[in-house]
Amino acid sequence: MSDQANTPETSNEPVFQIQRVYLKDVSLEQPNAPQIFLTQGEPTVQIQIDIQFGQLQDGVYEVTVIGEVTTRVEDKVLFLVEAKQSGIFEIKNIPQEQLEPMLAIACPTVLYPYLRSNIADLVGRAGFQPIHLAEVNFHVLYEQRLAQAAAAQAAGKDGSETSLPN
Repeated sequence: MSDQANTPETSNEPVFQIQRVYLKDVSLEQPNAPQIFLTQGEPTVQIQIDIQFGQLQDGVYEVTVIGEVTTRVEDKVLFLVEAKQSGIFEIKNIPQEQLEPMLAIACPTVLYPYLRSNIADLVGRAGFQPIHLAEVNFHVLYEQRLAQAAAAQAAGKDGSETSLPN
């Protein structure tokens, strides 16, 4: 019997492989520099995290975790960082009802440490104390988004399918 008969391509075994992890987009803005450096006050930090995913080809998906960090002193922006950390994942032989949770939970969990590191590095290179994003429980985030989508659908919004809002 040939070993080739049991390869993932020909078997029905589930496949979850990271094909590539990459920094898709990053920007740093300091709109009020250099005057903002003379302003005294405690900075406030606002952080937003989002997820996007889509199919590239059969069994191959791109997942992107988006991080936005806005830091202000008083009412003026000190700096704004936007970063998109992406990955290409091969996901095959997974039941359809488990595919979206894989894309919205498992894949972002792989990508998020890279996003955290890139944002901290960029902020540090800009001359500020690095911002270390807190851990994110993507399972809880997924459940919250499903609940929001269900509430929106129950409120009478159009759409016959339930999908994860991006």
